[in-house]
This record gives sequence, C-alpha cells and structure tokens, in this order.
Amino acid sequence: MPASPGDPAVARAAAVLRADPGVAHVATPSVGEPSALVSQDGRSTLVAATLGADADREATVERLEDAVARLDGVKLGGPDVGQIQVNRQAAEDLAGSELLAFPVLVVLTFLVFRGVAALLPLAVGVLAVLSTFALLRLFDVVYDLSPFCLNLVIAAGLGLAIDYSLFLVSRFREELGAGLDVPQAVHRTMATAGRTVVFSALTVASAIACLYAFPVPFLQSMAIGGALVSLVAAGVALTLLPALFVLLGARLGKVRPGPVREGRWYRIAHWSMRRPILATVATGAVVLLIASPALRTEWAGVDASVLPEAKSARVVADRTTEDFPGLAGATLTAAVRAPDDAGPSVAAYAGRVRGVPGVAAVGEPRRAGPGLWRVGVRTTGSMIAPSTLETVARVRAVPSEHRVLVGGGPAALTDQRAAVSDRLPIAIGLLAVSTLLILWLMTGSVVLPVKALLMNLLTTAAATGALVWVFQDGRFEGLLDYRSQGGIEQTDFLVMVAVVFGLSTDYGVFVLTRIKEARDADPGAGDREAVAVGIQRTGGIVTAAAALLAVALGAFLLSNVVFLQELGGGAAFAVLLDALLIRTFLVPSLMALLGARNWWSPAPLRRLHDRIGISEGGPPPRPAAAPAD
Repeated sequence: MPASPGDPAVARAAAVLRADPGVAHVATPSVGEPSALVSQDGRSTLVAATLGADADREATVERLEDAVARLDGVKLGGPDVGQIQVNRQAAEDLAGSELLAFPVLVVLTFLVFRGVAALLPLAVGVLAVLSTFALLRLFDVVYDLSPFCLNLVIAAGLGLAIDYSLFLVSRFREELGAGLDVPQAVHRTMATAGRTVVFSALTVASAIACLYAFPVPFLQSMAIGGALVSLVAAGVALTLLPALFVLLGARLGKVRPGPVREGRWYRIAHWSMRRPILATVATGAVVLLIASPALRTEWAGVDASVLPEAKSARVVADRTTEDFPGLAGATLTAAVRAPDDAGPSVAAYAGRVRGVPGVAAVGEPRRAGPGLWRVGVRTTGSMIAPSTLETVARVRAVPSEHRVLVGGGPAALTDQRAAVSDRLPIAIGLLAVSTLLILWLMTGSVVLPVKALLMNLLTTAAATGALVWVFQDGRFEGLLDYRSQGGIEQTDFLVMVAVVFGLSTDYGVFVLTRIKEARDADPGAGDREAVAVGIQRTGGIVTAAAALLAVALGAFLLSNVVFLQELGGGAAFAVLLDALLIRTFLVPSLMALLGARNWWSPAPLRRLHDRIGISEGGPPPRPAAAPAD
C-alpha cells in the first residue's frame, strides 16, 4: 500500500485483516525501525497476514477482497490470492473465448454441410456440453473438481461432439446417395460409423483418463472431465442423431458416390505410395524439425505472474520484487516435532538452515502448538524458480535430531513434480496398452497399432516443440498477450499430451477402419488401392473435423492465462498437423512400405479377433427397390 509505517492507513488495513475470522496473525512494521515490510524509498508498506491452518482460503480471500476494496490504494496479494484470481480469470476467459469460437464453428459447419444437416453437429455439441456439466455437478459432491476442467469440457465437448456428428452425418448421407432408403441408411450408418464412434470415444476417454494415475488434484480433475465429456459426446451423437435421421430423412441431403479415382485425396495418397521412401523421409524430417525444440524443454510453475498486470495479486507480486528486496524470494516453513523445552536444539537446527545455499533468511523458531515448532525460511529465488526447488531439497537434507517437515509453495511444487515422475511410467503404460488394444480390436493387426503409436508420439513431439518455440522462448508475446515463464507448465503439458494422443488415435481409428473396409470389400484390388480409397473417403471429413476441433481448442489462445494458451495452442496445432501432414502423407507412405505386413497378426490373435473384433466392413444392405408405377 502507498503509505509509510506511521500512516493511519496502515493501521486501518491491519484492523481490516485482523477482523476476518480466517486470519490468524497480522504483522506490521514498527515506526522508525528498519523492516523488510517497508519499501526501499520508505513510501510503501506491506501488511502481512497469515491465514489460519483450518481457514477456508477461498471464502477468506473473497471476504478480504471485498473489505480491502473499500480502502483507498490498498492491493491484496499473496499465493492464495493469486491462485484464486487465476481460477477466476480462467472462468472469465472461458466465457469470452467460447463466445467468439462458437460463431466460427457455426460458419465452418455450414460451409462443410450446408443446409439443415449443418445444424445437427451444433445441436449435439451444445447438448453434450450441458449434459456433461450436469454430471460433473454430481461428481463435485464427492470430489472437489478443479474449475479448469470446465475449460476442457467446453472445448473438447464441442469439438468431439461436432466431430462425431460429422462422421455419422456424412456416412448417413453417403448411404442415402448409394440408394438405400432412410431406415436402411440409418441401420448401415450405426452398424459401421456408429461402432467406430464408440471405439473412438473410448480411445479419447482412455487417453485422458490416464491422467488420473497422477496423484495431483488438477490432473485428476482434468481426467474426470475430459474422459466424461468424450463418452457423453459419443452417447449424445449415437442417440440423438439416429432419431433426427429418421425425422429429417432425405432433407439432410444425399452424397452421390462419384468416381473414387478422381478424388483429390485419392491422388495424394497414390502420390505418396508411389514414392514411399521420399514421402516418409520428407514428412518425418519436417515433423522432427518442428519437434526439435522439445529437446530443451524446461518446466515452469504457476504464480501471480501469469495474471494480467491489472490484477491485484500480480500488482503485489511485481511491487514486492521491485521495491521490497528483503521479501523478494519464496517462503518455506519447517515444522519441527520437538518437546516444548527443546528450544536450543530447534535453534541449532535453524542455524544450520541459515548456512544452506539459496537461503536468504531464517526466522527465529516459534512455538506453534504443543510439541510443535515453526521455523520460517526465505529463499533467494522466486517460488517457481529451478534454483528454489534445489534449495528445497537442500533444506530438507539438513540434519536434525527431531522430525522435520518442510512445506510451503516451492515444497509443494517439488512434491508435485516428484509424484508426477513416480507415476509417469504407469500413465505411459496405461496409455500405450489402451491405444494398442483399441486399434487391434478395430483392425485385427498388431503392426498397425504399433505404427499408430509411433505416429502419435511424433505428433506429440511436434506439439511439444511448437510450445517450446513459442511459449518457452517468448515468441509472439505481443500478439498473444502473454509473458513467457521461461518454460512450460508441467501439469498443463501432461493434459495437452493426453488430449493430443487421444485425438490422434481418434482420427487414426476413422482412417484405418475405412481402409480396412475397402480392403475387405475388394481383396483383389490390392493394399495400395484400399489405402487410397480409405483416405479418399475420410480425407475431406477428417480435415473438416480437425479444423472445427482446432477452432474449439484454439480459442484458449485468447485467454489471459498463459498455461491455458499453451494447452489450447498446442492441442490445436497437433490436431491440424496430424490431419494435414501425418494422415495425408505419412500414413499412406508407411502403408505402402509395409504392404501386406500391415495386417499381420499371430494366428491365435487372428482367431480371437474373428470372435470379438469390430470393423466398418461387412456387406451393405441392398438398395431399396424403386416404387412401382
């Protein structure tokens, strides 16, 4: 606050803080004495409040914000205030970005389908999001969900529901164009594309659900929200659309089957297959070039610096760094379990902590309760600086004859990263197994799932490289209105990886099932022809779906919170790269290189797949007979 220690405004601010039931202790500087709570020029003062251990932090911060707003020139800040303002900013950004994205989705959907058919994907998208919100309210009763999962639910819900609807509507119109009547077309659509949508939704849901393996509430919330909206989007599409197909019938339009060999995607696929080594090497080189910055990925954390400059937590953080050098570092708390008469030994421990590199100051030990002492530690670096996390490890390694637990913001971040590292192999294993299993069920091959897994890794690596190049390196800060943290936020990155992996497999499912359908329908045509036909039948719709999903996810780039920009921008880039480069060039070229080996599977697995596998194949029903004159 812009006041010297003796100013009555300081006493009024302290009185407001002390009056709140959630505040346990308030510290103010003494008049005429040096204090870290007074700025270097002596014209600004910090009033430090410590919240009670059992205080409801969100309710307390909201009460204090209202109270402090009535004090002229006083700003409220600190880690708790910063976290709550970040959550609030994310909610505000969500509403604004999706309001801008939805009209774009409407226009693009009409450009793809035109007429009445364009309304169906939008209706399914809105209903899927609203249904997921209702279910999440039930989850929130027993599990304290992070508000950020709502951002993922809206973006992924709209995008996936529209995608699933595009595939179903396109297949229905295709079957009508092939001469089937409405009931036959509905049956054929649900027996083919409908089953693929089910497995596609399971693919996305299982990929995002792998985040639940990490014991981090934010990641577990994203796992619940993302997996749930994937399944709900498919459920709404598979129940609402068949009824609308019957109701609207031919008014949705027919897609007359044209000459496949004259299609753009057919020609591109054959071009790649005629030059498989060139296409594979060139495409792989481009993707690896984009991915190369990922080799220097650094992890960043979340603090008030991610907020817009006008937010009070950001103002306090910036002023503290600039004007209060004695308080510029982060705070740790060492809780020492020791008898009430163990003051000398606890003081000796505090003395050893003072000698740790990276420690700026150590407070005098204070009794915090029966058999419990509190030692405050201030570091030289900020809360999320890598040097501060190293300091946490060094402080925890300081010997003591008593049991010591070290907490605080940097310690919590250290523990979170350790938990993520411990569970990462489990999450990767679950992700790989679920992907391999679903693609094997779709294709009957053990080669195609492994190849799809490798291509998904390429897409994920490219998205990571793009994130590092833009957000870690600080490019386009003016255009995107953000300030680089010097790294990528780790948990946000894991969410992006799960989403990208699921969506990449999602599109792979649609492409591979149509390739398999073409191969089963005409075995004599050869594998290359089946690949070209499958890509021709899916190329346009997969590209349109990717564009729509990229708009829904890319709306996060309009956020004022940098880690939401990273999530949306990285996922949108990956979706477009996967649809335009990987599926268009790398898939057909690798299919050509492997030939019939693409479909290899051990005999026991082939027999098992014959019993439980699914596909979009099978003989289509005969067209309805023309009515008699």
